[in-house]
Amino acid sequence: MKKSSLAFLLGIAVTGFSIGVPAAISSSAESAPAESIQADQEENRENTSFRIPTAQLVDTASQTGLYNNVADVAESAMPAIVAITNQSVQEVQSYFRGQKIQYESESCGSGIIIGQNETELLICTNNHVVEDATELTVSFIDETSCEAQIKGTDPTNDLAVVAVSLDDIDTDTLNQIKIAQMGDSDEVKIGEPVVAIGNALGYGQSVTTGIVSAKDRSITVEDDSQTICYENLIQTDAAINPGNSGGALLNMKGEVIGINSAKASSSGVEGMGYAIPVSKAWPILEKLMNKETRTQVTEEETPYIGIQGESVTAEAAQLYNLPNGIYITKVLKNTPAEQAGLQKGDIITGFDDNTITCMEDLEDWIQYYKGGETIEITVERAENGSYTEKNISITLGLKSDYMIQNA
Repeated sequence: MKKSSLAFLLGIAVTGFSIGVPAAISSSAESAPAESIQADQEENRENTSFRIPTAQLVDTASQTGLYNNVADVAESAMPAIVAITNQSVQEVQSYFRGQKIQYESESCGSGIIIGQNETELLICTNNHVVEDATELTVSFIDETSCEAQIKGTDPTNDLAVVAVSLDDIDTDTLNQIKIAQMGDSDEVKIGEPVVAIGNALGYGQSVTTGIVSAKDRSITVEDDSQTICYENLIQTDAAINPGNSGGALLNMKGEVIGINSAKASSSGVEGMGYAIPVSKAWPILEKLMNKETRTQVTEEETPYIGIQGESVTAEAAQLYNLPNGIYITKVLKNTPAEQAGLQKGDIITGFDDNTITCMEDLEDWIQYYKGGETIEITVERAENGSYTEKNISITLGLKSDYMIQNA
């Protein structure tokens, strides 16, 4: 990864460095008022066998509607904050013979409990906290842990939702955890006090405080394959560190106003952290919450598409004005891709409503789909000198059939 003055807040237990995330926060998401957000939360939680309460707030009918101190904010919000551990397999270039080697890695991040359906507890976090995961573990305020599944991700906005089965959470824990109260980040004022809570350095929940330093900030990070742009972020001087990714930035009412995501880490730079505004993130999170939770398929069910392709690098995107995604270099004959009408030169940007920015994104998602399933692939196709978005229905094949066919 290229050196940068910005660092994502993912704590890596094995390697000790922060990793980047292929994301560029879109400015097109509509903001949702606090009342709408709360109404959506209540609707998502109705008709459940065990209703987890919303984190208790200060009496808003009082003169200020604010807690008196940071300790009260933390006490109210901490039951809604979780620690997330990501077990993954990383691939690096070996110094010997130029070969690539794989090693197991453990990284840590944070999450916010944002809802519940009939069978699952729903937690939001950053996409870079959960990407490439082979196993996810969520730890609650009472330090009990449960396995979690990725419900949906949006790499473009660095957002994700993971789900924990309610059956896996014991009654004592259910009685202690709460659903976070969402605020209205559009109403945030520069200079107002804020509190950050997260799993800093993987040591467990910690609390820091500061102010809103600025709004509508844009930052850019470059890695080896693409330029990552974030827009419309909240800047804060509250101390946030590796492991805080996905944690909460709260106002003095105890409401979540941002999702902590990145910090400036250059020498001589202090107190420049960034959070995704919750009013902008909520419509995306709501969409991810309603997706089907999937588990990895067996080897016998492994699907195939029938393309060869390359990730669009940052340099190629800038030089040739290409969309981020996978450039199809070849469509194989007698394959689902050919039958669906995919073409050489198409750029894949979506897979079953999941954002695709590179080949690794597609590889991560396709392992959750069975051969024989019909899904939609979103592509950008060059027509008359410009790219047009198209949604193409494709029935995935079985990889085993393809291997026999080409044996």
